[in-house]
Amino acid sequence: MRKKSNQMTFLHVYHHSTMVINCWLGVKYVAFFQAMLNSFIHIVMYLYYGMAAVGPHMQKYLWWKRYLTSMQLIQFVAILTHTTVNFFSDCEFPQVYNIAVMAYSVSLIILFSNFYYQEYVKRGNRKKQ
Repeated sequence: MRKKSNQMTFLHVYHHSTMVINCWLGVKYVAFFQAMLNSFIHIVMYLYYGMAAVGPHMQKYLWWKRYLTSMQLIQFVAILTHTTVNFFSDCEFPQVYNIAVMAYSVSLIILFSNFYYQEYVKRGNRKKQ
């Protein structure tokens, strides 16, 4: 909306376009843990975005952006762990859904890890030079 096309990355489009399917499947199969964890992370994320939208004077309070990305990564690892345990337990939860959630979680871990590296490690090293 603000014509910041540099923010429209593959990660952004992939994650948000697949959320419709994931939300529907989550509601259909009552994947409470994933929905609860994702909702918590989004509350924190939109708090950050809300503070950033207030104006430039808020920048001094927004030092925790990299920790938000870390929280997202922890979320995906927790969901992957939960689903992997579910996959190997005696449960009537559809195995195809477990496999899909595991694959999706791995893809998000890879994409968000790359984002973290590019944004905070690589760029951070360039700023220090």
